[in-house]
Amino acid sequence: MSGGAVETTPDDGTAASADGPRLTVAARLDAVPVGAWHWRITLLAGLATFFDLYEVFLGGVLGSVLTEQWHLDSNGKALLVGAPFFGMFAGAVLLGRAADRFGRRPLFMLNLAGYSVSSLLAAFAPDLTSLIVLRVVAGLFLGAELPLVDTYVSELLPGAVRGRFVAIAYTLGFCGAPVAALLGGQLVAERDLLIDGWRWLLVFGGVGAAFVWVLRRSLPESPRWLSAQGRHAEADRIVADVERGAGLAPVEAGQLPESVPESAESAAPLRELFRPPHLRSTVMLWIFQVLQTVGYYGFGSLAPLVLMAKGHDVVHSLTYTALSFLGYPIGSAVSILFIERIERKTLVIAAAAAIAVFGLAFGTAESSAAIVTAGILMTLTQNIFSNAFHVYQAELFPTAIRGSAVGIAYSLSRLTGGVLPFVGLAVLDEFGATGMFAGCAVLMALLCLDVAVLGPRTTGRALESVVRK
Repeated sequence: MSGGAVETTPDDGTAASADGPRLTVAARLDAVPVGAWHWRITLLAGLATFFDLYEVFLGGVLGSVLTEQWHLDSNGKALLVGAPFFGMFAGAVLLGRAADRFGRRPLFMLNLAGYSVSSLLAAFAPDLTSLIVLRVVAGLFLGAELPLVDTYVSELLPGAVRGRFVAIAYTLGFCGAPVAALLGGQLVAERDLLIDGWRWLLVFGGVGAAFVWVLRRSLPESPRWLSAQGRHAEADRIVADVERGAGLAPVEAGQLPESVPESAESAAPLRELFRPPHLRSTVMLWIFQVLQTVGYYGFGSLAPLVLMAKGHDVVHSLTYTALSFLGYPIGSAVSILFIERIERKTLVIAAAAAIAVFGLAFGTAESSAAIVTAGILMTLTQNIFSNAFHVYQAELFPTAIRGSAVGIAYSLSRLTGGVLPFVGLAVLDEFGATGMFAGCAVLMALLCLDVAVLGPRTTGRALESVVRK
């Protein structure tokens, strides 16, 4: 292509150029008033996060239930809890890259379909080995789900409300945590219907994901991604539909506010992650994802087993866990109120420090009231933390590599999550709950230092400008 920008005029009359459509799509999306379309996108994205998080927290429930039924040793419990994380590690890398290559929407559909089938098959697993294998496969399809939600919602929502709507999507998703523990507590109490009670937990996930898959068929492709691929006419049609739905006439390029165009490169190579201006953010996010897993999933996936180690039986452990997990959707909902008012990196650091404090309180708690109170406070702050960093990580990279950058970084959290049960249960056996949560507190302090030193400021900025800071 020669040096000068070639002016063209698409069928709808919108002014465009070689760089223009990319600028036009981004600016038009940011200029559309928030309305029913934005809510529908957010709710459909959020419904599927429910099953990713349900699957993550299901590991601890199954581990506590099957310890007695299948006489699991420490390694068996660790494998059962960690299995989906190993699948998620591979899925986050492979499917995250596929989302940059083939689009956001096809991967949304593939993720849910694959998870639904594998979860239903796992419900009828005859032994531990087949159950672990099928949970790895389920994790494979869910691996890119949360990073893809971060990417997709961030690309379609205006910068001024981007954080709030991502938090709304995750508030729906985090209802999966107490549901997994509550259903587990009810279904293991010898209330079987045709099949063992714990198998219904997997049926619930598979059937629910299939239902959401049907609803998700109406999702459009990300116009920002289409534009980055050079598919400007498709991107323009989607944005024009959004504008008409908001009661606006399709905007002409000359009427747009000044913005920063993205790179014209449609499929940036991964080596761009390790070059300025992205290297600093890449290093920060990789360190962050390894450390946040311990503080976040260390509690969520091991809480029932920690309580059993304290001497509580399986039913009481799952009841206390379910009550503690109520903090997940509550914390996510609370974050909506101020996620746009506090700089993202500051909110991440403050919430991480609170997680360390409340984790220590949970580790030392003895009475049921103290256990539940510390658990709720910890899960509440965990989801303020989680929503802030999910928005944050999607704001750090340009469209051409956003899915890959977030997916690869997030895969490190999944790999750490797979190893965590082996290390965590060993530490729990050796040093008790207090020692385990003390170690988590140290790692969260390191996380705070990482974000403080290397993390950029992003709140309220257009995606096209953040990546150049």
